[in-house]
Amino acid sequence: MGEFVRVETAGGVATIRLDRPKMNALNGQVQDELAEAARAVSGDEGVRAAVLYGGERVFAAGADIKEMAEMSYAEMAVRSGRLQDFTRALAAIPKPVIAAITGYALGGGLEVALTADFRVAGEKAQVGQPEIGLGIIPGAGGTQRLARLIGVAKAKDLIYSGRFVKADEALALGLVDRVVADDSVYTEAVAWARTFVNGPALALAAAKKAIDAGIEVDLETGLEIERLQFSGLFATDDRAAGMRGFVEEGPGKAKFTGR
Repeated sequence: MGEFVRVETAGGVATIRLDRPKMNALNGQVQDELAEAARAVSGDEGVRAAVLYGGERVFAAGADIKEMAEMSYAEMAVRSGRLQDFTRALAAIPKPVIAAITGYALGGGLEVALTADFRVAGEKAQVGQPEIGLGIIPGAGGTQRLARLIGVAKAKDLIYSGRFVKADEALALGLVDRVVADDSVYTEAVAWARTFVNGPALALAAAKKAIDAGIEVDLETGLEIERLQFSGLFATDDRAAGMRGFVEEGPGKAKFTGR
C-alpha cells in the first residue's frame, strides 16, 4: 500500500505491517500511511479483524525525533493535529484489532498499540511513554488512552517517569493482555484475530462503538448509546440468524454473513 506500511490479508484477517528500518520510527509519511491503511481495513468487507505488527524485532520505537527537533511552536501547532489523526483512524477501525508487540513499543509506538482493542507482547518486549525525557509529553493520544486503559495514577507514573516497562509488569498493569514467547507474538495475535472472523461483524462493530463511545460520557448517555446500538442490530440478517440458530439448534450454531 505504501512505502513503509502495507496491508496483507488472509482468511479474513488483515495485518497492518509497519516496515521502516531500523526501528519503525513514525515520521510524517508513516503516520499518513498508517491512516490510509486504517481506512482501507475499515472499508474492506472481507476483513473481519486486524493485527497491528512491526515485525520480529521491534513494534515501533516512537516518533522520528530528527524530523521534529527543529520544529517551531507554530509548525507543531499545525502538525499536532495530523499527529493525532492517524491514531484516531486506527482506533476507529470498526473491527476487532490486536497489536502484536515485539521488542520496543515506545512513545508513538505505544500510542499506536493503544489504539488496538487488545495487545499481545513478547516476553522481552518493553513499552513506555518516554517523551518527558525530551521535554515534551505524549501527543498522539498517550495521555488519554493510557489513562483510560490502566487508570490515572498508573498512567501518570509511566508518563512522569518516562520509564520503560517490561512485559511482565505491563501484563500486571493491564497495559498488555497476553505475554507469549517472542517468536510466537504474531502467530498468537493472528490466531486471536481469527476467532472473530466468523462472528457477527455488525454486532462486533456495535459493541466496539458502544464501549469506546460510552466510556467518554456519563452513564445515562452511555446507556442511550448502548440502547441505540442494541436496537439497531434488530435490522440485521445476523441478528435473525443468531436468534433462529439458538432456538432451533442451541448456542454457537448460527452462521453469520455480516449483513
